[in-house]
Amino acid sequence: MARRRPTATDANDLPRYLVWVRGLEGPEPQKWVDMDFGLGDWKRPLVLAWLELPADERRLPLSMLARRYPPPKVEQL
Repeated sequence: MARRRPTATDANDLPRYLVWVRGLEGPEPQKWVDMDFGLGDWKRPLVLAWLELPADERRLPLSMLARRYPPPKVEQL
């Protein structure tokens, strides 16, 4: 399979939010483009914390963002 050439992307085209969600083994980081999960939607109870990323941090890998912005403290049920 041929590799695609990387294209120049605008910071607005990249995920804007670092979101910590409730995972099976504790908080898990995710990158979201929009925060349109709305009231009563299935995602809302899973969201523990979120942060709008500055434009220069939107290109960073998820692992680096997770170290820079650690997960919130949550109770284990």
